[in-house]
Amino acid sequence: MSGGDGTRPIEDGVVRDFRENLSYGGYLDLERVLGAQHPRSRPEHHDELLFIVQHQTSELWLKLVLHELGTAADDMAADDLALALKRLARVKHVQRTLIEQWSVLATLTPSEYGQFRGALGTSSGFQSYQYRAVEFLLGNKDAAMLELFGADPAAHALLDAALHRPSLYDEFLRLLARRGAAIPADLLDRDVTLAHTYREDLVPVFAEVYADPDTHWDVYEACEELIDIEENFQLWRFRHLKTVERTIGVRRGTGGSSGRDFLRRALDLTFFPELYAVRTAL
Repeated sequence: MSGGDGTRPIEDGVVRDFRENLSYGGYLDLERVLGAQHPRSRPEHHDELLFIVQHQTSELWLKLVLHELGTAADDMAADDLALALKRLARVKHVQRTLIEQWSVLATLTPSEYGQFRGALGTSSGFQSYQYRAVEFLLGNKDAAMLELFGADPAAHALLDAALHRPSLYDEFLRLLARRGAAIPADLLDRDVTLAHTYREDLVPVFAEVYADPDTHWDVYEACEELIDIEENFQLWRFRHLKTVERTIGVRRGTGGSSGRDFLRRALDLTFFPELYAVRTAL
């Protein structure tokens, strides 16, 4: 029951003493998390905090995506497709959150951004090693990207590990082969440090799945989950592109990229080309 002054009394059982008990802030390490925003503009511009929080929260979500994708690949390697699908479903929800986050940054006008953009120096989202690791886990591998992180041993190690492990798609194809699908032998023993490229001889394998979903239900579902993840990734890229266009137009990125044109070219990249090609073949 609320007090007469509109307050709600603290229940008797609520823990009040945190000299020894673990608190919410302690568990989440909030002192460090909330103290990690350091605007560099002088005088400090009001909107720089938005820019920092947007990118820090994106990196936290990317950390979770890496955790889930890596574990989903391990699940497939262990022939536990059902558990892998659970992980991928969670990834899709995180992706939707990341896509919608662009609408917050899009409230930053060109005039506002221009007042603190110089404080970014040569830092750029292009340098996000977690984003690159996600792309690697999904199969878009490029060893040249490791050069960007030579000065950051931890980032370099994470990317190097992602480069040398089989991608999610590699593990999916291996799982299908163990189930008797006619996966080309050279794909099962390929150099996993290279990006997957389109293989026409994979399309009949997926055509068989799509022709009889009831017989191949979990594989059919996995194919659709992978398509969902790729589509969400493309939507994220598109929202990124449009946010950049409305904020800086066609200016170069702070890290030296061409900005809008660089992001536009990324829209042509694909992770699972055969899962799109099979739709034409059916």
